Amino acid sequence: MPPVKIPATYYQQFDADYARAVPAEGYGGWKKADIEIAPEHTALVIMHAWEAGTMEQWPGWRRCVEYHPRALRILADVFPPLLTAVRASTLPVFHVVGGRDYYSHLPGYQQAVKLAGPSPRYEGVAKDPVYERLEKFRGEKVFVGAHNRPDVDAGWKFLDFAPQARPVGDEYIAEDGHQLAAVCRATGVNHLVYIGFAINWCLLMSPGGMVDMGRYGVMCSTIAEAVTAVENGETARLELEKRQALWRVAINSGFVFGLQDFTQMVKAFPRK
Repeated sequence: MPPVKIPATYYQQFDADYARAVPAEGYGGWKKADIEIAPEHTALVIMHAWEAGTMEQWPGWRRCVEYHPRALRILADVFPPLLTAVRASTLPVFHVVGGRDYYSHLPGYQQAVKLAGPSPRYEGVAKDPVYERLEKFRGEKVFVGAHNRPDVDAGWKFLDFAPQARPVGDEYIAEDGHQLAAVCRATGVNHLVYIGFAINWCLLMSPGGMVDMGRYGVMCSTIAEAVTAVENGETARLELEKRQALWRVAINSGFVFGLQDFTQMVKAFPRK
């Protein structure tokens, strides 16, 4: 199958201009160009698109995970048409999971485990009383807050795929980079396009995320409208952490696609 063209956003991280007070202001910055996609070597990855209950069920969870309303809007408005288009094409859909076991009974996960074999297990270092006190301090003062912990722990037990993100048929499901890399090798995929939550946290740093897959030589891109970020009080109004995360993807991992461009692109290779 010949490559297809798609408009992609990238960031030109050169040339710093040392005649300026701030040399980085000489960088080319955000640009757009038509790039090639090889359909037989590309997959859409849905990562950590969870059903995590409502504000009424777990108010403490929502008090410390502020992006939840944005994620719900993306699940409702973006995921259905995007996934319908992708599943009507030859582009495969993979899933990256975590948190608790809500997936091991599904055929896509069992196939991934069969391909990958046992995942590496990491032996932690020993904790001491000072470490434990620091950990307790962070849990109470940093995230999630002592008064929120009961709701977070209770809600976590019911974690599941969001209805809009549930695997269809035998779509591959991986819980770490070891499994996802095995799936990529088996399917010939070397370019993963991530959607889900959150772009600056799970999609970047969690097992099976972009940093993990970069170690396997996989290119990792994203669709701007299909992700949101963990924000803080200083960034949330303008979603500055999302902007920063998209820059990291563009610099370190791959490209940033627009929803309409990506949806139109996959229609060029319909499933027969």
